Amino acid sequence: MKGRILDHVVAAARDHRSVALATDLATGRQLLLDGDQVEGDLALDDPALDRVREAWHGGRNRTIETAAGAVFLEVLTPPHRCFIVGAVHIAQPLAKILAMTDYAVMIIDPRESFATESRFPGIEMTSEWPDEALERLKPDRGSAVIALTHDPKLDDPALAAALHSDCFYIGALGSRRNHAGRCARLKEQGFTDSDLARIHGPVGLSIGAISPAEVAVSIVAQMTQILRRGEKTETA
Repeated sequence: MKGRILDHVVAAARDHRSVALATDLATGRQLLLDGDQVEGDLALDDPALDRVREAWHGGRNRTIETAAGAVFLEVLTPPHRCFIVGAVHIAQPLAKILAMTDYAVMIIDPRESFATESRFPGIEMTSEWPDEALERLKPDRGSAVIALTHDPKLDDPALAAALHSDCFYIGALGSRRNHAGRCARLKEQGFTDSDLARIHGPVGLSIGAISPAEVAVSIVAQMTQILRRGEKTETA
């Protein structure tokens, strides 16, 4: 990997961006795709570039045949991030399961008596207000935002910030009635039905979950399905 490409990969990782690296298996020449930017000494025609973009969007490595020969496509993705709004009981098993599935987890809760090291050992936390924290942290398409507090003063600003981002998953805890009220409030802020359809509420797959740990499992399962298959699924 040449120095310029390596510098670009490092910068992308620092900014939580995924990139696609195409390597000609015969010559070793490489091309790096970062959004609309292309860099490197490997020349690919438009159909091949389209396949590089498909791999980048899908997040999966593969080998493709091009007019120039076999090319290996490697998608370099920083750890997915999950921002949990609310240091509540469900957040405890949820944070553990997410960490086990290689997410970088952040608990956001200005109520410092909830967000403590004893309740969330080894998990990064911030006592900022959710909208301020998310503005600083900048969720991207490798990020998820989950609101768990049932408190509109905390959940609504978090959901609004998430909707302004391109994060792949937005979830909100609560009944269908609570979710309807939440959507009505967000509509007053100018969000459309299409925007609100991005929020999975009630959060999680419909598996009959009762305990906090079971609800956490349902949430991570739904996140995984959305991330890997891009499908909207039934909620609890």
